Amino acid sequence: MWKTIIASLALFSSLAFAGPKVVFETTLGAFTVELDKKNAPTTVANFVKYVKDGSYVGTQFHRVIPGFMAQGGGFDKDMNPVPTYAPIKNEASNGLKNQVATIAMARTSDPNSATRQFFINYKDNNFLDYNKNDKTKPLTDGYAVFGKVIRGFDTVKNMSKVSTTTKGRYRDVPEPAIIITKTTLVP
Repeated sequence: MWKTIIASLALFSSLAFAGPKVVFETTLGAFTVELDKKNAPTTVANFVKYVKDGSYVGTQFHRVIPGFMAQGGGFDKDMNPVPTYAPIKNEASNGLKNQVATIAMARTSDPNSATRQFFINYKDNNFLDYNKNDKTKPLTDGYAVFGKVIRGFDTVKNMSKVSTTTKGRYRDVPEPAIIITKTTLVP
């Protein structure tokens, strides 16, 4: 048991990003994300732009899959897409991994298509990591990790306990909706 606890603490401390923080308040509770400006400067600047302009407020976590991830930031409470800035360059080769409690950018099949949607990993999702070197594993452009949840991960985990439904072409949509009610940037 102690080995597991020590290993978990070592993993968690290895993820110390020491960057700006964003506090998210949602209809399920609050959580805080610490951003890694050093390893993901473009992604962090993009994310912070949406926090500063206030446009994450009123959006929902529109895709929640227990044991995988919770995705949000791109749709309002009625599942209408919200405006975006231009797509950013994929920084998935930054060495950060899609591990438990990390936050990464969602994108389409185009590696450089991420705009405002993000997801939080419920488990280590190494198949989402950048891999252009290890030929024994599937080669992938990956999904750029740019921070981690440092407080309130129970709130994020509780999202996976909300019933989901299909709305139009979107599956795994929590019902009732989990809405972001406030974001606060903490330098």
